[in-house]
Amino acid sequence: MARTHHEHDVNAGQEQHDHADHAGDAGHGGGGGGGGGGHDKHAGHSPAMFRNRLWFSVVLTVPILYFSESFENWFGYQAASLPGVAWLVPLLATAIFIYGGMPFLKGALHELADRAAAMMTLISLAITVAFAFSLAVTFGFPGMPFYWELATLIDVMLLGHWIEMGSVQNAGRALDELTKLMPNVAHRYLDGGRTEDVPVDQLMAGDRILIRPGEQVPADGEVRDGTSSVNEAFLTGESRPVAKEVGSEVVAGAVNGEGALEVEINRTGGDTTLSQVMRLVDEAQQSRSRFQGLADRAAGWLAYIAVGAGLITFFTWMGIRGDVGFAVTLTVTVLVIACPHALGLAIPLVIVNATSVSARNGILVRNREAFERARALRFVAFDKTGTLTHGEFAVTRVVPDGITEDEAYRLALGLEVKSEHPLAQAIVRSGNDRDAASVSDFTVEAGKGVAGTVDGALYRVGRPEWPEELGIAMADELREVVSEAEGRGESVIALMDEQRVLALFALADRVRESAKRTVARLHQLGVEPVMVTGDAVAVARTVAAELGIERWYARVLPHEKSEKVRELKRSGPTAFIGDGINDAPALLEADLGVAIGAGTNVAIESADLVLVDDDPEDVLRALQLSRATYTKMVQNLVWATGYNVVALPLAAGVLYPIGFTLSPAVGALLMSASTVIVAINAMTLRRIKLT
Repeated sequence: MARTHHEHDVNAGQEQHDHADHAGDAGHGGGGGGGGGGHDKHAGHSPAMFRNRLWFSVVLTVPILYFSESFENWFGYQAASLPGVAWLVPLLATAIFIYGGMPFLKGALHELADRAAAMMTLISLAITVAFAFSLAVTFGFPGMPFYWELATLIDVMLLGHWIEMGSVQNAGRALDELTKLMPNVAHRYLDGGRTEDVPVDQLMAGDRILIRPGEQVPADGEVRDGTSSVNEAFLTGESRPVAKEVGSEVVAGAVNGEGALEVEINRTGGDTTLSQVMRLVDEAQQSRSRFQGLADRAAGWLAYIAVGAGLITFFTWMGIRGDVGFAVTLTVTVLVIACPHALGLAIPLVIVNATSVSARNGILVRNREAFERARALRFVAFDKTGTLTHGEFAVTRVVPDGITEDEAYRLALGLEVKSEHPLAQAIVRSGNDRDAASVSDFTVEAGKGVAGTVDGALYRVGRPEWPEELGIAMADELREVVSEAEGRGESVIALMDEQRVLALFALADRVRESAKRTVARLHQLGVEPVMVTGDAVAVARTVAAELGIERWYARVLPHEKSEKVRELKRSGPTAFIGDGINDAPALLEADLGVAIGAGTNVAIESADLVLVDDDPEDVLRALQLSRATYTKMVQNLVWATGYNVVALPLAAGVLYPIGFTLSPAVGALLMSASTVIVAINAMTLRRIKLT
């Protein structure tokens, strides 16, 4: 049953936290999927690392191109003849291979250890073969070296990975943000009733502490003295403060309201409820399945094809001609050409343009895999408070008894304007264009309401149970209103004088109009909307009915939210949309985590996408963009690898009997053409209009 109490918060202050900006590359998503195993291909990498290696390699590539025989023939110049120049190019290429190519070589080892060849394996295969063969030619093996092809391939791949990581760098700071919820100091009772300030980590089970109005609860415990209301929305998602009295449970991280509480600690450190949420987030970050992206899958197949084609080429020509030099040259050409320059840019260029379009439409991309994950969603699960609703109360109706609505507002405003309680402020906002009574002798009854004198008469505003406790009469019609409001999950505030209840104010968290449009559109797209909330059953039922959501779950705790998402994932790809700390495990568990921009830092740091404008309708725009982005990715991969259908057979010598073989230089020109096409195609994504 929904709570309908009215607990006022006169002195409660809201603690503000300065959130330091922690940089980091590890964490959920990791900027790209690994090869399908447990290793992240970008573990330990950063945009700056790829940038530095790129500039180093580009500087050394310039003289390699200048002294290249192919470039001399194409551009009709004669390179300068310098002492020792024959060894300059091999030395520069060696430096590029070792320094510029090391991330790819290490990545390939991890992919092979995971038995899942992908992009790193294909790149490493091409550059290693090109480097080894070129060195062999330098030391006398017959053939033409691949030094400039090696250098430019490493340059382009470094550029692609720099773009990829720099455009959607993952911060992975959810756990850092969670730790900021804990206060550093607690007020522990000493013998004689005095208190001392001690670090929170020194608290032990059985200690008694004082929690003053506006302070955060430092550890889980049970109230031994005092009454107050406590805001637990960070954990439960319930939009109303919860009344606390002797015997009530309080949890670490919650914010105390208007009354002082004496609490006996029963759980500290890693045993607190908040620590359990942190553990859930950490486990989700560590165990989240690695998503193998389109480019990695394409590169994996190309690696297998290249090795297979190379072996066939070598043994075929050894059988036909018996010439080792000829067979090796064609085999190396096949292996080098199999890794096109455009493949390294096919996905990053699309991601950069998609990220720009997203930002222009109020969607921030924190994980580039989001574009691939979002294209085939079957379920979109929403948190309620702050996501489908505004996250703040508004008066839905006023039921006066014996007075006018204007008079009810006048009296209530005079009392509530002095309170900072969320329900009181909701009445003030709803009546901000009305006159307020002048109140004297204002007092607060913690956990019950407020009282004051207007024109010599005493009036009270508070919980609907308060009149009965005071022996004040309430008409049967008003009792029915309270009962109906409870059934809808609304909160009720009673206005009374010393004899009877004069009016009832029903309040509820308002549903967003954009949420209605979003749910309707999801149904049209064949995606099932689901609501998962920690709020009361009656509240959830009312909101779900108003929005047209058939599947919903209420009273769901943080660990249960991630379990619900996991359950949905068994039936199909699932997105989760939320804004609270209690949503962090579910955001990480989902195939696609989307945070409302006005939500907590913890939710934002746990998400793949962030909706800047606090509008759930942006989810539809994100889905539209993800599908368009995925289409561009597929197109670019076709352009990047499609020329291999022609180039690989030619490089393998299928037309050699009629006197034609594909030289590495001509193959490189084909690679360049595909790179230009890929770049132009990626740019066309900017023309998409999201509706």
